[in-house]
Amino acid sequence: MPEIKVGIAMSGGVDSTVAASLLRDQGCAVHGFFMVLPLPNLSVQLHRVQEVAANLSIPLTLIDLQEQFSQQVIGAFINGYLAGQTPNPCVQCNQSIKFGAFARTMLSAGMEQIATGHYARVRRIGADCYIERGADPVKDQSYFLAQLSSAQLQSVVFPLGDWTKAQVYQRAQALGFQFRGEESQDVCFLPQGLPAFLAQNGVREKNGPIVTLDGIRLGEHRGIWNYTIGQRRGLGLPDATPWYVVGLDGPGNRVVVGKNNDLQQSVCSVHSLRWTPALPGFPWRGLVQLRSRHAPAAAELSPSGDDCWQLTFHTPQRAITPGQYAVFYQDDRVVGSAVIAVPGSITGAAAP
Repeated sequence: MPEIKVGIAMSGGVDSTVAASLLRDQGCAVHGFFMVLPLPNLSVQLHRVQEVAANLSIPLTLIDLQEQFSQQVIGAFINGYLAGQTPNPCVQCNQSIKFGAFARTMLSAGMEQIATGHYARVRRIGADCYIERGADPVKDQSYFLAQLSSAQLQSVVFPLGDWTKAQVYQRAQALGFQFRGEESQDVCFLPQGLPAFLAQNGVREKNGPIVTLDGIRLGEHRGIWNYTIGQRRGLGLPDATPWYVVGLDGPGNRVVVGKNNDLQQSVCSVHSLRWTPALPGFPWRGLVQLRSRHAPAAAELSPSGDDCWQLTFHTPQRAITPGQYAVFYQDDRVVGSAVIAVPGSITGAAAP
């Protein structure tokens, strides 16, 4: 029986290394592929992935995706922050780059399957494919893969879906690799931090008011992109109880603050809804995860306008953040996702 040709996305890290070794030991014809991206530590990553591929005795091909990544991921990331959102570039990268342009290049090179080191699983039900949570609840990455379509998942495998991180490190050690508890960085292009990155990309300080929900001016900020919903530190606003960022008004260039109770919301709007295999009957009821580390919460989803849906939670949720993704689960299976919308109006934003 001929070997299955599997292309695996390799970074030189422990996860993709162990995933490649598992596929090789299963008898697959494994071919490593490395995404060349506009990252500050590219040369270090390239050297490391070349060493790993050589040690595993598998071929390695470099794919230059710098232009696509800059336009589709970095550009959208910067624009999101300027608009008062907190974007999630990893979700966008998985959808448009890693399992988009990168995967298409691997398939066009003759690969029959595409693999990565994600902690997730692919569930096939009839002709449809779904993302399911990985076995390791701490490392589960299904949230970051939620925008992948059934068509994109048809040829995808996740060798680490049934593994825990501890088992992966044990396997790496048995193979002779010495990884020292390294973890993938949340955003690969931000090793120097967000303010420095934005400054390098031409974003300059833009002062504006910090206002309360009642429109009272309490202070001044140096750019709304320096703040996130739920932030407490760095506001410089003394009071008997702490102030928190509760809203970011991009058009008005205002940071809106309130108290801890003001961060609790039972209702929010979402847009750009994606569903597998097709939109459900409404109202849909299930579990919704609002951030990668958010505990899924019971909610109801209903249409509320043109490309707009309303999420109503059974219990209030803290710091719902525009620009992040709401991911919809039936048990452990991802059935849909959408972008959390910026409120149509932010209380206090129009106050003098």
